[in-house]
Amino acid sequence: MASPRIAPCPPTPNCVCSDAGGGLHGIAPLEVAAIAEDASAAWAALVAHLEADPTFRIIEQGDDYLAAEARTSIIRFVDDVTFELRPDEGVIAMRSASRVGLSDFGTNRRRLEKVRKALLAD
Repeated sequence: MASPRIAPCPPTPNCVCSDAGGGLHGIAPLEVAAIAEDASAAWAALVAHLEADPTFRIIEQGDDYLAAEARTSIIRFVDDVTFELRPDEGVIAMRSASRVGLSDFGTNRRRLEKVRKALLAD
């Protein structure tokens, strides 16, 4: 179920979103059960990871929504990253999108997969 808090991707190939389903913009959401025993613990693990990662700056944070900025490592572009806890679905929806340019050369997808990998490793 899509949420108005997680914006859809634009038609350009510089965004990934778990609400997109598949195709160019699709990425799987984070599965709560793979991260922790319950939704609140999974959410806490995500927040702790983002707070500890210097590439992220949390802009807005609530009990079930988080907006952050992420900087690319080389050119230092700022990208927008959002997460939404959906406990009834057992997932954390996620989106990462470039603010400028038409292509991100896979940066947004790699960023979210890196977050997934880190949370699964803990």
